[in-house]
Amino acid sequence: MMKMLPFFQSGPFGIRSGSQGCIDANRPFENTSSSVAEQVPVCPEASADEIWSRDQEKMRERPEAACRASRASSITSNESCISAGDSPEKGNKGIKGMLKSAFKIVKKTKPPSVKQVMDLLGEQKLCDAIQHLFVLEKSLSSKSEEGLNTSQKDIESVYEILKHKVFSTLKDSVLLAKTNPDLLQQAVEALKEQEKEDQNYMSENPPDQNMQFRPRKWKELWMATVKESVEARMKDTSGTPRTENLSPVGQNLLHMGKTMKEDLTVVAKYINKLYPPEFNVFSIYAELYHNYFASQAKKNAESHLEDKDIYLLLSWVHNFYPKDMRKDHALAMELDKVKLGSLLPSSLSKELENKYLDSEEVTVKNSLSRCLDKEIQRWKEDKEPEKLNGHFQSELLGIFVIQSIYSSQKRAEDISKAVGEELSRRLLKELPAFLRSYRDAFEDFKEKSKKHRYYKPILIANINNCWNFREYTEEYVAEKDDSKADILSTLADIENSGFDVLLQQLFTQLKPLYKKFTENKWDSSSEIMNEIIKTTSKHISDFQTLKDPFYHAIVEKIHARLVKEYIVRLLKRKVSLKTPAQQQTLAQHISKNAADLEAFCTSNGSQATWLNSALPKLAEIIRLQDLGAIKIEVATLATTYPDIRKRHLEAFLHIKANLSRSELKSILSYLADSTASTQPRAPLFSNINVS
Repeated sequence: MMKMLPFFQSGPFGIRSGSQGCIDANRPFENTSSSVAEQVPVCPEASADEIWSRDQEKMRERPEAACRASRASSITSNESCISAGDSPEKGNKGIKGMLKSAFKIVKKTKPPSVKQVMDLLGEQKLCDAIQHLFVLEKSLSSKSEEGLNTSQKDIESVYEILKHKVFSTLKDSVLLAKTNPDLLQQAVEALKEQEKEDQNYMSENPPDQNMQFRPRKWKELWMATVKESVEARMKDTSGTPRTENLSPVGQNLLHMGKTMKEDLTVVAKYINKLYPPEFNVFSIYAELYHNYFASQAKKNAESHLEDKDIYLLLSWVHNFYPKDMRKDHALAMELDKVKLGSLLPSSLSKELENKYLDSEEVTVKNSLSRCLDKEIQRWKEDKEPEKLNGHFQSELLGIFVIQSIYSSQKRAEDISKAVGEELSRRLLKELPAFLRSYRDAFEDFKEKSKKHRYYKPILIANINNCWNFREYTEEYVAEKDDSKADILSTLADIENSGFDVLLQQLFTQLKPLYKKFTENKWDSSSEIMNEIIKTTSKHISDFQTLKDPFYHAIVEKIHARLVKEYIVRLLKRKVSLKTPAQQQTLAQHISKNAADLEAFCTSNGSQATWLNSALPKLAEIIRLQDLGAIKIEVATLATTYPDIRKRHLEAFLHIKANLSRSELKSILSYLADSTASTQPRAPLFSNINVS
């Protein structure tokens, strides 16, 4: 590593050239981390150094003399490393006296030897060692040119060993801060003293007169050492346990983040206070860790990454790195002063975000498509859909589709709010497209699988699926979003298409029953209504497997159909009654039928109360004989059901055969034309064709 110290053979403080067992002048050190003293065998005869050493030993036996000698050394070396026994708080008079005594000792006492310096290095007394070297350096000024050259080489050789020990220690600062803080402090003190010595030399000597070995620029070397230490620790993944299912890229990101956080915490709590403020210790460490982490992140971002690694890298850039690092209060305070910035340039981060969004959009789209394919295959199986709380359902489709979209949105939001919002916008366009595909597949099954053993249960299960989509849309899709109306419209198509099939058989069975009213001119109307209710009741029990909102919806459809079919019979012009008594009897039949119908529908869960007044109002018009009263009731009817038209009223008034043509015209004109522009809450008369 270095040449042998030449002064051991020829220097004034060295070993005699004829001594046996002394160090070979040309043999290099075998271990530069150990002291020179440990590698030099003891010579059989006492040298001048040893005699001087024994004198020093005697001084140590006398504490007062030792104290003065130590002070002399320290003061000569810029008063930096104060020996035990020194007290800076003593009075001025005592300090002046000590200074005079110290300089007298320096003049009378021989300068410390290289061997003594090596002994101090062996004892890890780095600060004392460097002070002794300062004394040796200054003692060279009185020597001849030849002696200066030779002795300076000796000192530089020892300096190399000291430098190696100091910077080996400083390189391991993060480890030693807790395990051996005293050694670390010795190294830091040596660094500080060297920096002070450089500054003193520079202030006393013009730049053009700088000697070969000054300034030594240890601070620059310290910065390079810190950089080397940071990079080595960030590269060494052996201390970070492997995480299952984490890719090499993800594992490396985890290691760098963990190492940076833990190491900077040590710097903030322990290392920072060892240095003076002008060293900017925390700032230098933080920037070096950040720069290395950022360079690796950039390198990863510019390479071909798997989708999961893109997600991980973006999570570190937007979430873990800026937030997790600040969970330790002491570290957060220091980081706030440094302002490290982002791990990636904004342009590269945006490029990575777009890659992630494109990939996630395709992933979700393919996932939904596979889910629909599986659902279609399940329809073809000879199996009844499962029930949950008594309702048929296809849990896979509704829950899986919504979970896929929702979890994807949440994952994106975990990266950043902006990324989450952009993915939500994209997926909200994907959901309507998926539902249209679902509707088309449902229509295909509905038309081609009517002989399927579980045809109706499968229809009901698919209607029930729509509820999950409805809930999600109402909660998570904004009203102003165009996708919301599109989604709800497609769901309504699926629901109503299913309802139509489920009700088709019932409505077919009801048609001939309703014809009996006109055929019998409302004789036995109660029996006919009872038969209608009995037939309807059988079908309603099958609809209990619908989820509650859809059950109420289908019962309301049944309720509307029962009322509508009754009105259709009244508009058929099959009955014409001339006497008030006949009209009174018919009105009573209609009122009784209306009451039975309302009671039945309400008991089965219909919430369509708006239908309840239609038949009673028509019965009242038939019962009334006063023209003015009839007009008022017609106006009330038109207000409640604004979709009634003159053609409907004219067909209905055919029952009142005792009205004159002028009276009929008067009543019809009373039906305000404005009702034509009023939209009903739900259609009733507009669905009735009048022949």
